[in-house]
Amino acid sequence: MRLIIDIGNTLLKYAVFHQNKIIDLRFDQALSLKIVDSIYRKYPGITSAFIASVRKDNQQYHEIFSGKFSFLEFNNSTLLPITNRYNTPETLGKDRLAAAIGASAIFPKKNVLSVDAGTCITYDLINKNAEYLGGGISAGIRMRYKALHSFTGNLPLVKPEFEKEINLIGKSTEESIQSGVQNAVLAEVDAVINQYKDQFEDLKIIVTGGDYKYFDKYLKNNIFASPNLVLIGLKKILDFNENK
Repeated sequence: MRLIIDIGNTLLKYAVFHQNKIIDLRFDQALSLKIVDSIYRKYPGITSAFIASVRKDNQQYHEIFSGKFSFLEFNNSTLLPITNRYNTPETLGKDRLAAAIGASAIFPKKNVLSVDAGTCITYDLINKNAEYLGGGISAGIRMRYKALHSFTGNLPLVKPEFEKEINLIGKSTEESIQSGVQNAVLAEVDAVINQYKDQFEDLKIIVTGGDYKYFDKYLKNNIFASPNLVLIGLKKILDFNENK
């Protein structure tokens, strides 16, 4: 068994893998010795852990994992099961790369685009030759709502509405903001996906991230939803390093 820890911008995920299946998934705001101890007591068969963080912190991982199991931290020197063609690999977000590797693991030897819909909306492309080519970064849904409120004098902070289709024509300021944000972001993501499809034949699209259900429901493009795509990619990277 393996423990995978994904430290994102707003949420931290602990995933226990038995072979290639997630058998336990937990969430928290920060890395916790208490939670790691609880997981270890429940799954003493865990032999190693892999940690990936997009935060700029100085967490002392040795203090958390000492005496339990070996661990590997995802950094710029970590070996990868794909070829990274990004021009500035040192600036590439670990979550972006892991999502793309996870997508390639689900659709091996295929052109595959991972769309991570969370704090940001990211697009990452791995081609059929297992080469990571890069992608794009855009503001996520909640970030767009916050920007409208923060950079204007009178617009209210509106909450996203994910359970229904948003009317194109808003009949109040709140409805107009919802239309401007959510209808526009759907149109944007669909248009970007179509541009990738024009360049890469038989392209597979996987959507993940905190808002994946909304895009899975309302995007016009045919997509595959995988909420744990980053964790799958991190597990793939750990397997590759342990087999070296």
